Amino acid sequence: MAVRSVRRMGDPLLWARAQEVTDISVASLGDLVCDMKDTMAALQGAGLAAPQIGVPLRVVIFGVRVNPRYPHASEVPETILVNPIVEPLSDEEEEGWEGCLSVPGLRGLVPRYRRVRYRGYDMEGGPIDREAEGFHARVVQHECDHLDGILYPTRIRDLRFFGYESVLFPEGLAGDDA
Repeated sequence: MAVRSVRRMGDPLLWARAQEVTDISVASLGDLVCDMKDTMAALQGAGLAAPQIGVPLRVVIFGVRVNPRYPHASEVPETILVNPIVEPLSDEEEEGWEGCLSVPGLRGLVPRYRRVRYRGYDMEGGPIDREAEGFHARVVQHECDHLDGILYPTRIRDLRFFGYESVLFPEGLAGDDA
């Protein structure tokens, strides 16, 4: 399909809550997901939310195999998730470095729940109900935050751990990132 431009932090659409998808069978939803996949692949992202490309719907995609933006990340299964719900499975949190296609060139140390359950629907309207931990859980939470108008910098607890990748990691990226 097409690589779409990604909206950047400051765009009002990124601060708004996305709308529920009411008809999964709509052909335009398939076109949207194809564009999201193409955009995510072209920019080497771990995930992408529909609002990031200007579509205010509750749709996210994510997946990581080998990716130079995430050199130490564990694999995350490729997933299309419509109308997701994420819930923590415990109060345990861990901090990890995150980046975002809507906040290019920057990274921040963000606390996230270590284990989550996520539910929603696939492109055919079939239910998805999974548990995830570690990097997989971090990616899901990061992408689903976009659907509620939340960008990762608002979750950073100590702004000393937020900055340009080239300054924070002069030797290249280290650790698992989202």
